[in-house]
Amino acid sequence: MFSMIQTSKTEFLDMARAAREERKGQKERERATIVIQAVVRRYLCRCRLLREIRLEIDDFFDVGESISSKRSALVVFKIARKLLFVFHVKEDKERLQKLCNCVLNSMEVENEPKVWYVSIALSKDLTLLWIKQVKDLLWICCVFLKQLKPDILQDAKFITLYLTVLITFTDASNWKILKGKGEALRPAMNHICANIMGHLNQKGYYTVLQILLTNGLARSKPSLSKATLTAIFTLALRPMIAAHFSDNLLRSFLLHIMSVPALVTHLSAIVPECMSMVHSHELLRKFILFLSRDEQCDDICVCLEGSHTLCLLGNLIYLAYLSEKVLEEETSHFISVLTAMLSYCQKYVSQKKSNLTHWHPVLGWFSQTVDYGMNEAMPLITRQLQYLWSVRVIRMLFQEVLSKKLTELQDMVYSYAQSSSSSNNIQVKNLFKRAFQKSASMRNILKPVGGKRVDSPEVQKVCSICVLYQTALTTLTQIRLQILTGLTYLDDLLPKLWAFICELGPQGGLKLFLECLNNDTEESKRLLAMLMLFCDCSRHLITILDEIEVYEEQVSFKLEELVTISSFLNSFVFKMIWDGIQESANGEQLELFHAVHGWLMTLYERDCRRRFAPDDHWLRKDLKPSLIFQDLDKGKKRAQLLLQYIPHTIPHKNRVLLFRNMVTKEKGTLGLVETSSASPHVIHVTIRRSRMLEDGYEQLRRLPVNTMKGVIRVKFMNDLGVDEAGIDQDGVFKEFLEEIIKKVFDPALNLFKTTSGDERLYPSPTSYIHENHLQLFEFVGKMLGKAVYEGIVVDVPFASFFLSQVLGHHHSALYSSIDELPSLDAEFYKNLTSIKRYDGDIGDLGLTLSYDEDVMGQLVCHELIPGGKTIGVTNENKKHTVYYGGFHGSHRVIAWLWDILAHDFTAEERAMFLKFVTSCSRPPLLGFAYLKPPFSIRCVEVSDDQDTGDTLGSVLRGFFTIRKKEPGGRLPTSSTCFNLLKLPNYSKKSILREKLRYAISMNTGFELS
Repeated sequence: MFSMIQTSKTEFLDMARAAREERKGQKERERATIVIQAVVRRYLCRCRLLREIRLEIDDFFDVGESISSKRSALVVFKIARKLLFVFHVKEDKERLQKLCNCVLNSMEVENEPKVWYVSIALSKDLTLLWIKQVKDLLWICCVFLKQLKPDILQDAKFITLYLTVLITFTDASNWKILKGKGEALRPAMNHICANIMGHLNQKGYYTVLQILLTNGLARSKPSLSKATLTAIFTLALRPMIAAHFSDNLLRSFLLHIMSVPALVTHLSAIVPECMSMVHSHELLRKFILFLSRDEQCDDICVCLEGSHTLCLLGNLIYLAYLSEKVLEEETSHFISVLTAMLSYCQKYVSQKKSNLTHWHPVLGWFSQTVDYGMNEAMPLITRQLQYLWSVRVIRMLFQEVLSKKLTELQDMVYSYAQSSSSSNNIQVKNLFKRAFQKSASMRNILKPVGGKRVDSPEVQKVCSICVLYQTALTTLTQIRLQILTGLTYLDDLLPKLWAFICELGPQGGLKLFLECLNNDTEESKRLLAMLMLFCDCSRHLITILDEIEVYEEQVSFKLEELVTISSFLNSFVFKMIWDGIQESANGEQLELFHAVHGWLMTLYERDCRRRFAPDDHWLRKDLKPSLIFQDLDKGKKRAQLLLQYIPHTIPHKNRVLLFRNMVTKEKGTLGLVETSSASPHVIHVTIRRSRMLEDGYEQLRRLPVNTMKGVIRVKFMNDLGVDEAGIDQDGVFKEFLEEIIKKVFDPALNLFKTTSGDERLYPSPTSYIHENHLQLFEFVGKMLGKAVYEGIVVDVPFASFFLSQVLGHHHSALYSSIDELPSLDAEFYKNLTSIKRYDGDIGDLGLTLSYDEDVMGQLVCHELIPGGKTIGVTNENKKHTVYYGGFHGSHRVIAWLWDILAHDFTAEERAMFLKFVTSCSRPPLLGFAYLKPPFSIRCVEVSDDQDTGDTLGSVLRGFFTIRKKEPGGRLPTSSTCFNLLKLPNYSKKSILREKLRYAISMNTGFELS
């Protein structure tokens, strides 16, 4: 009974609780319904209001233009407030455009002050509201500018409109309200404009301009018109000028404007008026002084990162090239700024590919993010960088070095060349030119004399310049050869730099550099940077000079100076190795070692080909052979490095003894030496004397390497098939080895040929008559190796060019096949170089573009170009145009090119073509024979950022007009510093004409992809 009562009570309470919850839920639903209804009503009301306002705005703008332009400024102000109140980017784009046009039109009305939109600023009650409205309107214009693409025609129109609004309200100078009596208002109006620009800057004004410039300029064909580019750059300058070039505004300008790829190139080509503004405000000086403070420069580089720092660097370099006076006055600051920026980029340059690196067409493998959107602009960026090693800039920076007089004759030639301009004096000029070229051999020999303090301002400046160029060489890895070529272009820079080095310190620069090796001071590093630059440039120069220029004309260096230099280099490298500096070297010290060692080995190889140094010049007389042997036995690194890098410092006899010692040890390790407990394995071969080569080849060619190193016993068999008497205790094998080597090197076998004159051996070009000629060459190599291994001397005089191939020197970037030519055919080399230097009419020699070769008794004519045997060599095709990559004078693309220039192009287009290739629209005063470097045309297969130079395959494809793929999508490009036209191998004349016309009309003139 009690349990039933308890259950009823529980149920009652549960029901009461549920009822309460239901009532509470109902109230919340009613309250939520009211809120939702309010929100919906508010939304519908707002939509209705917005719709009504937009209808009112549309009605306002739908009246005729003549009526709208006469409306009072107050009406325009009120309608603008309404539009800005309801403004939505997607819905109100057209209304904004109409408002902008309305406002701009009001500013153009004559003698109607109440119509001018700016007149609202004079109302005390509305001034602040008007200023806010202008700020909002201008920022909305900026928002749209970020989204528009200059290469789209419709977008280009709106860009012009929004830029005009910005131009109008950021400078009061053209406001009609300020004319006449309104002049008193100018300070106040200028203050308002400055206030507006300050607001825009805080919102990201410079970022907007940067995006717009990058979209329009960082491409193969600039899509910004002259007026648009002028407007953007003017807008970029105005805040800086208004703020009197404050640090904050200079920073923003450098970060966002001067980092736009190739900006200065485009400004100078498209809107030279803007460049006048740059020069008049001395922007370069302001940029240099701002960046010369370390913290400012570091901040800019960190914000930009490597890719964009390179863009800023290129713009600064080209601007300096165009601002000669400022560069001359701010040289030291300019050098320090460029060095700091290059050093920042260098920190992220990597020697090899990894998961953390990206490929950059100028920097190589780079460990920061690479902006691949700049690839199209990269050729222009590269061109701007190239001005750093242009003749004008080098002459200015190295002024103290180049001002040194080496000879009176040189000064006389220079002064005469400056005073003579008449064409009647050409022959006399040529005479003086030849005399100038020979002046190196007539001047005094430069030797280390000392006397110049290393802490003097002059020396410090030259060191800074050398640090700059050395940093450029190690940072801009993909254009390193261009830098070296630019630095060696002036004939007198290196000899004068050598003369400068000879005067350093109390006893001359060479001893000073040796002392610097042990000092880790900043001054020592700067002095060693000078040595590195001298070595890198001199090595590059010597590599491209021929034998006559080095030994007879003695261009840049006298032979006695090369002896002095090579002696120092030898000592320097030896000290770095022997003192353990090279072993522990990294970074700058390792670069120093490679620079000095590279220059040393280039000179050593020259001396090996043709002597200029005295006997025993390359030996280290203070180096005892016993010490080397002891160090090698102890496994010391310095002895191994000495043999690896400079074996020539050890006498040949000692190197032979060392090698024999190493062979003896290896034989013991391989068990090839007979002992009391074991005998080495012996290979027995039977050789018929009448078929010695054939039997030796068949029985020995397949032996493994270690078996070849072992004992081989030979038994000869006579013509009757009977074994000859005698036991081989190495004597018979030596006889066999000498006989077989004599047979394979006999020119009658046609496996090898001999050079004319000194009869040196090299592989025969017609060895293919032997079906197994490659296997025979391998067998010959094994036999020579066995002879060397066993210490058997064989008389095999190889030609030096062939030895260079065997040693792999031809893979070096500094290998010169022309230098090796005399070892193949000295007469042919002499004739070629005489043609190169022939001053008269070369047509008188009766040469053709072909050569004859005796192939197995038959005279075969090889044409250098198709139809070459019927084309005479003339001064025209010798000098005026040089062809690369397989192109030649009779190539169909070249024939099309000359025909297009002669018959299809107008005089104006021909001038544009000249400017495109040479940066000058007029031909040289004395004709193209005097253009330096000579006008060149090169066949290219890929874009400039992928171009790694001519290869055998690319040359053959260009020569025979074989295309990897149709290059119709690529434009002709140029390198104006080198007067080089890079021309794709087009399939049709019409394509060539169209692409060439398109390229030259871009008005940029350099390397467009």
